[in-house]
Amino acid sequence: MPHRENPVPGRSIGEHGVIGNQDTIALVATDGTIDFLCWPHMDSPTVFAALLDPAKGGEFSVAPALPDARRMQLYIPETNVLVTRWMGGKGSMELTDFMPHPEAGARLPRSLVRRVRASRGRVKVRVRCRPRFDYAASVPTADAYGDTVVFHDDAHSLRLGASVPILVGESEAHAEFELEAGQDAWFVLCDEAFDPLDVAECATALEATSDAWRHWTRRSHYRGRWRELVDRSALVLKLLTSHEHGSIAAAGTFGLPEATGAARNWDYRASWIRDASFTVYAFMRLGYVEEAAHFRQWTEDRFVELEEGAALRVMYALDGSEALKESTLDHLAGYAGSKPVRIGNAARTQTQLDIFGELIDSIYLSNKYGRAISHAGWAHVKRLVDHVCAHWRDADEGIWEIRDTPRHFLHSRLMCWVALDRSVRLASKRSLPGAVVEWAMERDRIAEDIWAHFRHPEHGYFVQTMGGTDLDAAALMMPLVRFVSATDPVWLKTLDAIGERLTDDGMVFRYRNADGLEGGDGAFTTCTFWYVECLARAGRLDEARDAMVRGVHYANHLGLFSEELSLRAEQLGNFPQALTHLAFISAAYYLDRRLSSPQGEVWQP
Repeated sequence: MPHRENPVPGRSIGEHGVIGNQDTIALVATDGTIDFLCWPHMDSPTVFAALLDPAKGGEFSVAPALPDARRMQLYIPETNVLVTRWMGGKGSMELTDFMPHPEAGARLPRSLVRRVRASRGRVKVRVRCRPRFDYAASVPTADAYGDTVVFHDDAHSLRLGASVPILVGESEAHAEFELEAGQDAWFVLCDEAFDPLDVAECATALEATSDAWRHWTRRSHYRGRWRELVDRSALVLKLLTSHEHGSIAAAGTFGLPEATGAARNWDYRASWIRDASFTVYAFMRLGYVEEAAHFRQWTEDRFVELEEGAALRVMYALDGSEALKESTLDHLAGYAGSKPVRIGNAARTQTQLDIFGELIDSIYLSNKYGRAISHAGWAHVKRLVDHVCAHWRDADEGIWEIRDTPRHFLHSRLMCWVALDRSVRLASKRSLPGAVVEWAMERDRIAEDIWAHFRHPEHGYFVQTMGGTDLDAAALMMPLVRFVSATDPVWLKTLDAIGERLTDDGMVFRYRNADGLEGGDGAFTTCTFWYVECLARAGRLDEARDAMVRGVHYANHLGLFSEELSLRAEQLGNFPQALTHLAFISAAYYLDRRLSSPQGEVWQP
């Protein structure tokens, strides 16, 4: 498919770190600017959105007067606490950004905390905070209240406190000050009153937040290759998991394009059943079973709310309510001129039959390695199975959420097979009541249908749609869900065809055929790691390792992955994306075990 290449003015998507509190996230650019933040929740309207419109969007910047400085970013190890550093000839400074961890016991309210510290010389610093409420549709009034500034309109308010004097401008606040080596300045932005700012409480919150993240990270069982990147990916997935609800967002952003200057700009701040279920796989692979249990409870609540005869939705808002209806923000310029900027997602009303397989597989694994399924939970599974038995022959919009005529997709058919297969296994393992014989027979009918109708008429490899000839990287899931042996001759033909026609220097494109959408499409980063794992399972370890090395280099400077890549391997799409990080975890886990025991079997749930 064509791919439009435009230069990206200003900050690029990949030039960011991410912080959060399992309620919302903020993107922090390498120049110290927070240019994306939804408040107070991840799916709330933005208060900073300069990444989508530098003029109108609003931002919170910290800039030292060190014009020759080299800028660097790093995380405090095993945490989501971000440090941005400026190293200049006459001085150096570091900026520490975090949101208090929900289990840190900090006395600070829900807040964004920034610590500025001079580490060498005398440094002059300028700080500017200009929030714009309701997706930058509302310019707030700024008023001084004691040592704080309150930004407010008729519906919203935010309070900024600092340990240095702050001045009120027109709809903004700013501060200019100098720090000697070892001196600090603190800034706290929150939606609750605090006056005056207590530096000791801020320092305590930083220490407690760092400790809480380290305690969580060290629960991981993973000790293999790429461990730091695996830990970082797990920390990203944890940031995208709601502390309150247990739901898991597909990404923390909206409106970041799949091709610059084009119109494929979606909102991923909802909990997709598919992406969240895959995230559960990753958590359990690393030993995080509590997250799996919390998500399972969230899904059971969705079942309870279903009306008789209704099907599970593709996605939900993080609190379990209906996902936001798609609309456009026409007042925003868009990232690198990519318009329209969309919020909400029209895919919420689509039919995507694959979600039942991903969800039931996550329930199966949660039951196998965590808590046993309840009677009510099993009743919900049976309801899903009945739906799959009745509808697996239907056309749908598929995993890639095409906005065209529904089709009979291989991946959807495959995951319907998974739904029935895992239900049969679970019922047999736990002696649960159900029409197991009938489910197994229907499962086998799906398998026969896939082998008969989803292969290239000339070459014999698996294809995207029934009776079609186009390739689709979603086929890489076939050996990963154990539908086909990773060394089956037909599968190896498919793997080779994907390698020849959908890959470019380790980047893997989803497909090349038309999908009813305007604009180009980048390489899909998730598919790179599916490809790695398929190569490893086929025993092609040298190829797998080479593809993994290339894929890892498509992360940014902090080990964060975006949704897609341009032909120049620049990060595109919503960021950071859960699906890519969890696919990397799975690939790293399997490839590490195979490299450590190339001739032996690898345990795999």
